Amino acid sequence: MTEIRVGLLGLGTIGTGVARILIEQQDLMSRRLGKTVRLVAAADRELERDRGLDFSGVRLTDDAQDIVTADDIDLVVELIGGYEPARSFVVQALEHGKHVVTANKALIAKHGEELFPLAASKGLQIGFEAAVGGGIPCMKALREGLAANAIESVYGILNGTCNFILTKMENAGADYADVLKEAQQLGYAEADPTFDVEGIDTAHKLSILAAMAFGSKIKFDEVYTEGISRITATDIASTHEMGYRIKLLGIAKPHFADDQEQIEMRVHPTLVPLTSQIAQVSDSYNAVQISGDFVEHTMYFGRGAGERPTASAVVADIMDITSGFPDGIAHLAPPMGFVESSRREIATMPMADTVCEYYIRLMVKDQPGVIAAVTSILADHRISLEALVQKERHVSNHVPIMMMTHETTEGNLQAAISRITSLDAVEEDVLILRKESAVA
Repeated sequence: MTEIRVGLLGLGTIGTGVARILIEQQDLMSRRLGKTVRLVAAADRELERDRGLDFSGVRLTDDAQDIVTADDIDLVVELIGGYEPARSFVVQALEHGKHVVTANKALIAKHGEELFPLAASKGLQIGFEAAVGGGIPCMKALREGLAANAIESVYGILNGTCNFILTKMENAGADYADVLKEAQQLGYAEADPTFDVEGIDTAHKLSILAAMAFGSKIKFDEVYTEGISRITATDIASTHEMGYRIKLLGIAKPHFADDQEQIEMRVHPTLVPLTSQIAQVSDSYNAVQISGDFVEHTMYFGRGAGERPTASAVVADIMDITSGFPDGIAHLAPPMGFVESSRREIATMPMADTVCEYYIRLMVKDQPGVIAAVTSILADHRISLEALVQKERHVSNHVPIMMMTHETTEGNLQAAISRITSLDAVEEDVLILRKESAVA
C-alpha cells in the first residue's frame, strides 16, 4: 500500500491532537484513502512531557531542522505558530520537496504571498484549512463547493474568545473587564489578550478568506481593525432593546464602480439583527456566512479552536494531499481557490468610503440644548436618525445618549463625530458601532 510519511513540528495542544489522530486513526484513514498515512517524526522543545500517547516507532527530536530536511519525510505539518521560525521552516520544507500543512493563520496572512508561488513552482501543496475557523471547513467550501459562484460577501465570527466575552456580557449583564478576567481564568483568553480582543486574530483570518473569495492577493495590513475592549454592558443592553446583538465580525465584500474593482475588508464590533442566524452563535463557537451569486446564502458553524476540532482540520488537509500522492496533486484545487497566475492585485476600499448604518453612544452633560446641538451637526452632514434613546443620569451627572442612524459613509460620519466631540457638553469617549442588516 502506498505510504505518505509525515513529520510534525510542534507537540503543543494542536500538535498532540494531530499526533493522536495519526496514531490512533491510522486504520480508518487507510480505509478511506487506500493509502497509509504514517507519523515518522515529531519535533518539540519539551520532549519529556507526558502527552498520553504511545510514540513508539516515531522519531522524536528537539531540532525542527531534522524534520524539514529529512529524506524519509514527504509532508511537514507546521504547528509552531507565529511568524518566525515557522516561515523559515516552511520555506526549507518546500525547497526540500515536501508538501506542507499548517494551522498558522498569522503565517499565511503575512507570508502567504511568498509561500504559495514557491509551492506552485515546485508542484507542491500547502494545506491550511485549520488556520481559519478551526474545525469548520469554510475554506474548503470556498475553494471547492462554491467554485462556480462569484462571491458577493463574507461575514464571519472568527474568534471564539471575543464571542465568549460578548455572550457572557449579555447573559450576565457584566462589564468587559470582569468577563475578560473570567475568560482568562477559564483558559479562553491569554494573559495578554490583545491579539484576540483587539481584532488582530480575526483580521488575519479575514484577509485569507477575502483573498480566497475574490481571487486577490492577501492584504492583512490593509484590513480595518477594531476590537471589543470599549464595549460596555450598557451598549449590550441598549442595542438589544433596539433589536440587535453585538458580535465581532470580519466583513469582506467586492465593489465595482467606474471600471474599478475594490475589496472592502473590515473587522469591528457589529450590530446584527437578533433574528439573524449569526446572532444565535454564542459562547466560543465560530460561524462564517458566505454568499454567492448562484447559491445565495450559506452558513458554516462549529468550534473555531481547541485541540480536537483544529487537529481534525489539519489531518483532513493531510488526507487531501495523500489522495494524490505520489503521482501528483493536479486533482486538488489551488490552495487559494484560483490558479496562482490568475490571482490579482485588487485595491482595498478606503474605510472612509464604506457605507453603513451606525449606533452612536455619547456621554453628555445634563443640560438643555445638548441633544439639539448634536442632531443639528448630524443634519449638517445629511445624517438622519432612525432612533434616539436617552438613559438615566449617571452619578457623574452625565447622561448616556444612544442614537441609531440611517446609511451614510464612514468619512461623513467621522467628520460629524469630530464636531460633536468638540462640544463642551460632550465627553470625548464617543463609541461608534456599525450595523449590518444583510447578514442571514
